[in-house]
Formats: sequence, C-alpha cells, structure tokens
Amino acid sequence: MELTWSSITPFFPHIISIVALLLFLEQFSYLKKKRFLPGPALVLPFLGNAISLVADPTNFWNRQSAYAKSTSTGISANYIIGRYILYVYSSDLSHKIFANVRPDAFHLVGHPFGKKLFGEHNLIYMFGQDHKDLRRQIAPNFTPKALSIYTDIQQRIIIQHLARWLRQSQPDKSLPLRILCRDMNLETSQTVFVGPYLDESARERFNVDYNFFNVGLMKLPIDLPGFAFRNARLAVGRLIETLGTCAAASERRMEAKEEEPSCLIDFWMQENLRLAAEKEYECSHREIGGHLFDFLFAAQDASTSSLLWAVALLDSHPQVLARVREEVSRHWSPESGAEISGDQLREMKFTEAVAREVVRIRAPATMVPHIAGVDFPLTENYTVPKGTIVFPSVFDSSFQGFTEPEKFDPDRFMEHRQEDRVYKKNFLAFGSGAHQCVGQRYAINHLMLFIAIFTSLIDFKRDRSDGCDEIAYVPTIVPKDDCRVFLLPRCSGLFPPSY
Repeated sequence: MELTWSSITPFFPHIISIVALLLFLEQFSYLKKKRFLPGPALVLPFLGNAISLVADPTNFWNRQSAYAKSTSTGISANYIIGRYILYVYSSDLSHKIFANVRPDAFHLVGHPFGKKLFGEHNLIYMFGQDHKDLRRQIAPNFTPKALSIYTDIQQRIIIQHLARWLRQSQPDKSLPLRILCRDMNLETSQTVFVGPYLDESARERFNVDYNFFNVGLMKLPIDLPGFAFRNARLAVGRLIETLGTCAAASERRMEAKEEEPSCLIDFWMQENLRLAAEKEYECSHREIGGHLFDFLFAAQDASTSSLLWAVALLDSHPQVLARVREEVSRHWSPESGAEISGDQLREMKFTEAVAREVVRIRAPATMVPHIAGVDFPLTENYTVPKGTIVFPSVFDSSFQGFTEPEKFDPDRFMEHRQEDRVYKKNFLAFGSGAHQCVGQRYAINHLMLFIAIFTSLIDFKRDRSDGCDEIAYVPTIVPKDDCRVFLLPRCSGLFPPSY
C-alpha cells in the first residue's frame, strides 16, 4: 500500500494526542518528584533546561542556588536531558550525601554523564573495601618524600612558564592567563605523574586529546559522530591507553631496582610490586591508566582555576600581596639561584593561608554530582527519588558559618583564628567522607609554590574591565575575562638565560 499525504492525515489527531500525553506524563513525573521544592514549574520535554545550562551555566547555577536559599530546606529542583536534578545548598545535607556514598544510597559520578566519559571501572565510582584498598595503594604517592620530589618538578616548570609569559607580554597589551595557566598545569601534571615515560610526540598527542576532553565536558551528551561529547569520550580512551603504557614502563623500571622513583607512577608501581610480593595481587596497567586520568582531571582544571583566582585576588588585595612577598623573602631568595625546599615551603604559613582562602572563596569544582541509587530520605519531609542527579554545592558551603564569608581574609586560616577548624564542616572544596580528595596536600603545595614564585619574580596588574571578576564555568570556575594582566619582571634570579 502506497503511503500518501491524504492517507496519513486522518492519523494526525491520534499522533498529536499521543505526543501530548507523553509530554503531560513527563511534566507530571517532574512535578510529582519536585513536590514542594522551589524550582521551575514548567520544563521543556526531554531537554528540560539543558539549553540554558549550556548557554549560560553561571546564571543557571546562580538561579538554582537562589531557589535553594529561598526556603529552609536548602534544596532546589530542575530537569535536564530527561533527568530530574536536585541542587543542595545546605552544608549539613551535603555532608549527609558525602557520608552515604555506597551502593544502596548515593553514587559519586563526578560529572552528570561521567560514566560515559570515564568508563564504569573508575576510582570515582568505587565503593567499600575495593575503594579503601585502592586508596591505601595510592597513599605512598603522597608521602613527604614523594611530595618533595614533586615540589622540585613543579617549581622548575612554573619558572620556565613564567619566563615564557614575560617574553609574550607587552607594556601596552594585557595577557589572558587562563590558557597559559592551563598549559603550565598540563605540563606539570604530566611530568609529576608520568615523568620520563611520555616523550615529546606523546605529549603533543596527549595535549590534543585532553583538549577534546575539556571541550566535551561542557557540551550536551550526544554520543554521535561529529559531536564534541563523542570526541571527548574517544579521547579519554586514548588518554587512558597512553597512561597505561606509561604504567607498564614504570613497573619494568621499578622492578629492575636500579633507580629511585622520580614521579608519581614510580611510587605507585613500587608499592604495587611490594604488594604483589606479599600476596596475590593484580591490577591491569589500563586500570591504573584510568586512575591516573582521574588524578590528571582533578589536578588540571581545578589547579588552573585556583591559580587564576590567586592572581585576581592578590591584585585586588595589595596588603595581602605585600605580606606574601615579605614572608617569602624571609625564607627564600630568587637571587640565590636555589629552589624552594620542602622545609621552606612548610614555613610559609601565611602563604598557605592565602592558598586555602583562595580555594575557600572560589572553590574550583563548585559542585560534586552524585546519583541516588535508591529512594533516599534526605530530610524529614523529602525523599530523593531513585535516579536523581544530586549536586551538593561546595561553593555555597564556603559562604556558610565563616566570619564575613564574602571577604577575602587569609587570616581566618592562621593559628590565632583557626576558622578552618571551627567551621571545618563548611570547607568542602576537597570533598568529605570516603571520597575526600587524596591529593589535597599536593594541590595546596602547587598553589603555594605558584603564589610564592609568581609574586616574587613578577610585578603584575589586572587589566580591569566591567565584569572581569564575574564567574565563568569552563567547566571549573575562572574569572570572566580569563584573568587579563600586565606583566613586568620583578626579579630575574631564577629565569633561564634565554629570557
């Protein structure tokens, strides 16, 4: 039978009725789950508010935060790509979620569609004993001995990149730091994590793939050829394979016992070989490559965010900047030609307080997505429906409890104030519970080193424009203007001769 327009036309009312019924059921399901929570009353079919999220994530999350703050519950609702979501403003409720990461409660996902990007077998998604065992295996990667080796690598790369920044700078033209910081952090992460096991061509391919990944994070999860999300997913697979190859090479080197560890993967493989000698133990190189990618993801974008905000906040607080420079000069002189030692870094208490205050007031990863594995009673009056994506806001927690929380005040982290202890539950930038960031000491060290070296070697001034300090999501938060600054050399003591 040949289909013609006239033969189809009689079915139009039925088709329209079915579509209308499906739209009604979807809207009804959203409202039923939302109940009394604040949030948009109407949402687009399937897409929900995904378009506004992708087009302007800053305003989208600001609205969700405002909704959540409008009631004593501290939660707001929305709908994205067929998924019901909750935004959690309350620190107490965020802690409750972090404390209940297990198969029969909440599952940490790291990204709303993270399993498609990162794969199923990932540190982020692990529970119970397997997760505890893996964290114990990772622990030797962050001992004082390991951190001191990383410190040498970090500052060497920081100085090399600062010299390049100065070569690019012009007296009458400001320099946007975001991509420069990102490139510096990518080289730092690669060198600290896998050191000599990535040759130059591998690094170039790595950087291209990581850029695919970064772009795909902020796009709609359309897993079809030609779409950014598909490119990101495929790039992650290649990155994990590369890192797995590095793990295999490191294991062979550590097994020979001819050299001491020189990067994070060496410490890891040394521990794996020790465990394998004591008991039956097996972890594939590709699995380790996947875990290394987790570290890279955590270290890369979060660190870039913190470095940019450190520059922006120090520029707008000259008294804090002067105190940092004075403290650093008491412990380290660039003219000496020496690098900052681990002992010297530990003595820089105010610089550490500045680093922690930067992370508090501008938490890089503002939210930590989880999925409810079951219907979970989050409050006396509200049960989170199974399958809901829940976004505890560590950013909002940072502005609860602390004295004058909107003020950039590093002294709150000094011994005489100890607000980090008094309001510990509100400082959630590194998470809480079983999945608390295992590399937070490394992250703080990196930020401290950058602050100490940057402020000692460079005179800088923001190129201020309207809204330059507003928050932009990329996907971590950065200044809206990409932190444009004018740079001048303050001291050339540690710059390479080529400068």
